[in-house]
Amino acid sequence: MLVKISPVFQVFEQQHSEAKDLFLVLGRQIKSKKAIELYQKLNFLQVYGDLLAKVHFEKEGLQFDLFSPFKKLEKNLKKINHLKIVEKGVKLRETNKTLTFNTYSAYLDKHKKGLYNETFDMVIGSSLKHWDEFLAKSQHASKGIKPLMINTAINQLIQEELEFFQLEKRKGMDSKAFKDLFEGLRKIIMLENLLLHLGFNSIFIDQIHAEMESLKENLKVWYANHLELQSLTYFLSDKEQVGKKYLEWVKELHEEKKSLSSKVEKQAQKLFQKILT
Repeated sequence: MLVKISPVFQVFEQQHSEAKDLFLVLGRQIKSKKAIELYQKLNFLQVYGDLLAKVHFEKEGLQFDLFSPFKKLEKNLKKINHLKIVEKGVKLRETNKTLTFNTYSAYLDKHKKGLYNETFDMVIGSSLKHWDEFLAKSQHASKGIKPLMINTAINQLIQEELEFFQLEKRKGMDSKAFKDLFEGLRKIIMLENLLLHLGFNSIFIDQIHAEMESLKENLKVWYANHLELQSLTYFLSDKEQVGKKYLEWVKELHEEKKSLSSKVEKQAQKLFQKILT
């Protein structure tokens, strides 16, 4: 008897195919744009693994078994994404202030070279077998799953994210909480899109979705500032003398972070009042 595969697997299959193609491109040369695209694809594939694990909750460790071969690569791709954000911040500062930050740029270039070499070795040193096994196992786990089961699993995953938001709300927002909130919103939005793909109604109304998207975008701005400040502070930490242009930059980044943190926290608390009831 032919067992029907869940229609949501079609979404996974497409994302998996595009991710594998990007992986092969990076096997020729590491480019930041392609690396970031692959990182985003892997984010979805990991969420799909979470979803299958929730559906097959009786099979302990399913998600870990499915995605574990890609965890190290995902971590490096995330670092490349962060480095690209920092580099953009440097270029913007140089343009706006008509200044140069040669020693810092050289430091970033050296770090970039090491990261890219490490990632390239990771890509060419791995086997396409992992990709094929990931596809085959996900396809097998997607057999016989009824839409209602997917709907229930998605609702459970989103509820888990909301429970985590509730904890953050109680203890107060700090840098880690903002980063976790960004990741949580991104996951919720992906899961809601899967619900719509299956023909179900979304959990949240359009207005809430708009507020989630707005908060996520503002968190991206906060995150960029956080990464720039973190990187620059680390670079300057072992310097006996720090130039005025660097001191002014650090001061402005601190002031900007304070302002952005206040803005994001107020927006988050407003959203929490509506979705954590």
